[in-house]
Amino acid sequence: MNPELAIIRIKNLRLRTFIGIKDEEINNRQDVIINVTMHYYAEKARKTDDMEHALNYRTITKAIITLVEDNRFSLLEHLTGKILEIASEHPWVEYATVEVDKPHALRFADSVSLQLSWQRPE
Repeated sequence: MNPELAIIRIKNLRLRTFIGIKDEEINNRQDVIINVTMHYYAEKARKTDDMEHALNYRTITKAIITLVEDNRFSLLEHLTGKILEIASEHPWVEYATVEVDKPHALRFADSVSLQLSWQRPE
C-alpha cells in the first residue's frame, strides 16, 4: 500500500429517514447506520498540515446528513448509491465504499445492510 494513501472512515453515523415500501415505513422515520470509507492521496496534507490539502470529512458528512434526513427512499440500494455519490464526488477520492444498515428490518436479525463501492477509473 502506498504510504501517502490516506483512508478516512466515518463510522456509525446514526440518522433517521423514511426508508421502505410498507405503509409503516413510508409514514415513519427509521434509524439507519451509515459507514463510509474514502481513500485519497494525502501527501500534501501530511507534509504541510494545511486544511486546504486535506479531504474535508466534515463537509462530506454534512452533505450525507442533509441527503438522508431531507429525502425519502424506497430501496436501501438507492439510499446507499446516493451516499456513495457524495463520498466519491471529490476529485481526490480514489476509492470509496458505503455501507448502510437498517436495524430491525428483519425479525431475529440485528439489521439488514447493503454495501456499495466505487473506484476512480484509471
